[in-house]
Amino acid sequence: MGWDDLWVSELSTDHLVLSDEVADALAEGRAVVALESTLLAHGLPAGRNHEVGVRLERVVRESGAVPATIAVLDGKARIGLSEAELDRVCAKDSGLVKLSRRDLGPALALGRDGATTVASTATLAHQAGIGVFATGGLGGVHLTLPRGAAAWDVSADLDVLSTTPVVVVCSGVKSVLDIAATVEVLETRSVPVLGYRTDAFPAFYLRVSAFPVPWRVDNPADAAAVIDAHRTHVPGGAGVLLVNPIPVEHELDRELHDRLLQDGMDLLKQRDIRGKDVTPVLLEHFHTASEGASLTANIELVADNTRVASEVAVELAQSRR
Repeated sequence: MGWDDLWVSELSTDHLVLSDEVADALAEGRAVVALESTLLAHGLPAGRNHEVGVRLERVVRESGAVPATIAVLDGKARIGLSEAELDRVCAKDSGLVKLSRRDLGPALALGRDGATTVASTATLAHQAGIGVFATGGLGGVHLTLPRGAAAWDVSADLDVLSTTPVVVVCSGVKSVLDIAATVEVLETRSVPVLGYRTDAFPAFYLRVSAFPVPWRVDNPADAAAVIDAHRTHVPGGAGVLLVNPIPVEHELDRELHDRLLQDGMDLLKQRDIRGKDVTPVLLEHFHTASEGASLTANIELVADNTRVASEVAVELAQSRR
């Protein structure tokens, strides 16, 4: 037996703490939707983040599914948060670190508190037996220019999605990223990309980019059928990416968006900001410079993605029965 076989055979779930509601739903085969906590702890201002956390869980329940907001607290991965735990995640001075998949081991071993990104949320959701995850935007590829030397910065989200059989529902990737390269990486990793009522890959605040999606579905039943076929008939452990454009009434004005993006890129260069600090700084710039317009757009797109994810999860649960 090799090391890889030994590692897989000894992989445990002792680090997971499921809420009673989530555990009961999974045991009964009911629909459960995972929600990340980085959006709440690092992506939204204090006060507003708690409102959004409560709202997203309500959207899931109204669609007939059970919400499972995920975070690491006291060195345990919490799958479904209590009111007190949600308060901790959303507290102004929570001190939660941003946890990608690579950070889970240190946080669990050292008893730290952390908010989960797309990569770590998908990982923990899969370990808990949850197959559908709603978020805002997927991480992707972008070209950084540290001290004048070009370098590719590739989000861990892409590799995790290619090896973790979870459906991720999002509004594409932020336009600051290289969408063409991101789409190419998804193709290379054999991750199916489905456009939800769209033929174009969304660009987060904008409904369409210049890049098409390879497949389109127009309702939760068709999305569930594709996901089920992928899981049942296609070898490998890749997840499925379901991209859902921001609702038309909440799309940012394109001229405003382009100006904010250029100013934001200039800000990153001035401050020499790179890596995982890029997204929080850009989001804060967008929120401040747009006088709240981008914040509203961000919240509304996440809420709509959560609705779509919940409806798909319900269809998947019904098909299993």
